Amino acid sequence: MAQQENQLDRERFCCSICRDLLRDPGTTVCGHSYCMSCINTHWDKEEERGSYSCPQCRQTFTPRPVLGKNTMLADTLEELKKTGLQVAPADHCYAGSEDVACDFCTGRKLKALKSCLVCLVSYCEKHLQPHFQSPPFKKHKLVEPSEKLQENICSHHDEVMKMFCRTDQQCICYLCSVDEHKDHDTVSAAAERTERQRELGLRRQTIQQRVQDTEKDVKLLQQEVEAVNGSADKAVKDSEKIFTELIRLLEKRSSDVKQQIRSQQQTEVSRVRELQERLEQEITELKRKDHELKQLSDTEDHTQFLHNYPSLSPLSESTHSSSIRIRPLRYFEDVTAAVSQVRGRLQDILSETETKILQIVSQVDVLLPQPEPETRADFLKYSQEITLDPNTAKKHLLLSEGNRKVTFIREEQSYSDHPDRFTGWYQVLSRESLTGRGYWEVELGVGVRGGGGVAVTYKNISRAGKSHECSFGFNDKSWLLRCLGNSYNFFYNSINTPVSGPRSSRVGVYLDHRAGVLSFYRVSDTMTLLHRVQTTFTQPLYAGVRVYFGDTVEFRKLK
Repeated sequence: MAQQENQLDRERFCCSICRDLLRDPGTTVCGHSYCMSCINTHWDKEEERGSYSCPQCRQTFTPRPVLGKNTMLADTLEELKKTGLQVAPADHCYAGSEDVACDFCTGRKLKALKSCLVCLVSYCEKHLQPHFQSPPFKKHKLVEPSEKLQENICSHHDEVMKMFCRTDQQCICYLCSVDEHKDHDTVSAAAERTERQRELGLRRQTIQQRVQDTEKDVKLLQQEVEAVNGSADKAVKDSEKIFTELIRLLEKRSSDVKQQIRSQQQTEVSRVRELQERLEQEITELKRKDHELKQLSDTEDHTQFLHNYPSLSPLSESTHSSSIRIRPLRYFEDVTAAVSQVRGRLQDILSETETKILQIVSQVDVLLPQPEPETRADFLKYSQEITLDPNTAKKHLLLSEGNRKVTFIREEQSYSDHPDRFTGWYQVLSRESLTGRGYWEVELGVGVRGGGGVAVTYKNISRAGKSHECSFGFNDKSWLLRCLGNSYNFFYNSINTPVSGPRSSRVGVYLDHRAGVLSFYRVSDTMTLLHRVQTTFTQPLYAGVRVYFGDTVEFRKLK
């Protein structure tokens, strides 16, 4: 009976964190008691979160509570110890099949509290004391209990492997470094761990950034679903109102349009939700990978870290574009407008416009990411013929080669006065407007300044004078890549952005007007991206060039 009461008392006065008798007990506001060191260690781990919880009832505290010693409980424990409470450790203090056992214990072994990377031995609390009390032992490296300490021993020399061979990518001992690994690139395991830890940190940053970007994309897609649904609902409501005024003759047409809208709505929403699901799966996988990397990053044992590092699976490429940018579009509003035109024309007009209405519904398309071209052959699929408009050229610019080539000359040309002509800056615009996806190349001839400016602009850019409102890149209506000497600079709204990249006499320009993408490339054997713009274009664009003194610029013919 006394033994049973003793066991009961032990269970009542055990710390739920370390599962041992309370040492220096402290009691939280919620009434639960822990060893002072155990609860402080637990709260240290929650420091980054900014709130602190009770391990038993999960009640949270903000700010961190300051605990004092529970003297009454401490005195009670002392009295219980005198009655034989500490005669033998409780069963949960002994090492089980899944625990690391103390190597010093004889008979039934206790759980190890720490493992020593110098001694290569695991110790229970009792046998660990010399490492805290004896000066020579205090320099030893203690880590969480590990069953893999023997993997730190060199199988050839029975020495601790404290070095790493970068040539063979394996841990070695000092004798290995002067024997079979002689003349190899060797460093200390700690130095290699530091380098791998840095790489690990960079990989985690990449994953975390991708998680953030993908979560933003998911949010944008959800907003797009709501916009599609809202627009579709409004179109259905307006269409039904109009069609009910046409009585029986229009009932069939109303049903057809409604069905087509709903069908297209379901198709577009399904596309968006499918992409949402893929992105959410990628977020889950990225977070799992990040957790795996964090566990490896938190490994205290250098050797175990290096053993496990090569087994990391490579980070897969993202299955979607780096960012989803969606701008407000008209979805089903045009359907309503088309139906309104039908009203009053009755059966004859209705039969003529039925096909038109259904086509408009089917053209509703959510702007999901489209892959951009990568090779020059891909870009040439969108090649666009560009010719220059003489009515826009400043009078010192000579056009030739079918109005595709422009040269700066001293003498003014006998151009007639025209409201579209640039009068202050040496600039010229294309005849063609640009609204879809297009690609063109500009050859920058060798001149006094060795280059030119490649631009796109809205048609309503100012033309008269030398103010910033007329200059490509110095207002909010134009974008300019300036190529002078061996340098590139990008200008928009008077902001100068230096652009790095190898110099080339030929620059390729890719435009996706609807997606708001404008990219400049160095054209050679490969396409080298110089600068990319992501924005929202509100008007048709025109290609343009700026020519400097003595220079020549030509729009190339693309096959």
